[in-house]
Amino acid sequence: MSGDARPEVAAWNGLVDALRTAGDKLAADTADLDPAEQADGLRALVRGLSNQLSRLEIDRERPELVPFNGWRHKFLMDNPDFRYWVTEVRGDRTYRIRGNRGDASYLSVTVYKRTGGIGSEATARIDSDAIGFDDDDGFEIVVGGTAPGAGDWLDLPERSGAIWVRFFHGDVARDELGWCSIEPVVEPPVPPSIDPDRFTSALGTLAATTSMLPTIFEISTKDDLDPPNTLRHWSEMAGGAVFTEPGIHYVRGGWQLEPDQALVIEGDTVECRYWNILAYSRFLNSLDFRYRPVSYTGATATVVDGRYRFVVAAEDPGVGDWIDSEGRDFGIVVMRFLQPTDTPPLPSVRVVQLHELRGE
Repeated sequence: MSGDARPEVAAWNGLVDALRTAGDKLAADTADLDPAEQADGLRALVRGLSNQLSRLEIDRERPELVPFNGWRHKFLMDNPDFRYWVTEVRGDRTYRIRGNRGDASYLSVTVYKRTGGIGSEATARIDSDAIGFDDDDGFEIVVGGTAPGAGDWLDLPERSGAIWVRFFHGDVARDELGWCSIEPVVEPPVPPSIDPDRFTSALGTLAATTSMLPTIFEISTKDDLDPPNTLRHWSEMAGGAVFTEPGIHYVRGGWQLEPDQALVIEGDTVECRYWNILAYSRFLNSLDFRYRPVSYTGATATVVDGRYRFVVAAEDPGVGDWIDSEGRDFGIVVMRFLQPTDTPPLPSVRVVQLHELRGE
């Protein structure tokens, strides 16, 4: 069989072609941007590839819960105030998830089925309201099969194939972080050292997802520019689309600022289990949370008489909670409200000159 006719070679070449095509589209889409944004687009592509590579060799018989949102592999609206663990499973198997919540204020385990492309639908979930924790905050959940007579159990409905575990942290820099692991209840037989068909299929999936990223970046940010400097309810994220948490209400908008301008976001808090605000690039990567103030939670934000005030700017204005824009003229702000008792009121948004803000 010639090299071109071999399935794994064809899949490999497809991946290489997808990377080149995606890079070419990003280069064209960012041609009018400054050099930093141009480079950042390709960095976002590499990070997305790295994220997918961390889960490439999936064994659904012996799944592993893999950390999802490290800074080197940010991917499609990562959230550094959460800790995500992700795995792929078989719907006809039974697994056991063990872990510890640490200082997480909330924990959820959600099962999804894919609905085409990168879309998904949540099919089953259990959260920290129902999970039985031991005295040390440890937990154990049986997933799939028949419900046991005692203990926590999560169903694996038909066509379900992915599990996400989320730890919601109020102060991720100081909290003890939660963790989890998964194992099959019945030990499966030793697998072959490599399954050529499975490997070839995985390369094809990697190529398909990578090729979609530039278009996702482009389409996703259109509404944030029409018009900019406003926030809206982001209802399309309800129900687990793109592996989101079904209990979250999203508010989203984009900023478009001159170097001497700031975006002031003010509003009333709403009763909910948890909330945060986070800044993203046009490539749907969170901004540099390692060294810059780009996110706040209900535990770290300054709330006075039930009101918050965030200021998006390239430098600290000295008033309100500063969100560092990194000097980007365009970016995205997302607010997440977990299980709000009412629809969160949209905050007021205004563009001001930095020197005027400092004088307030």
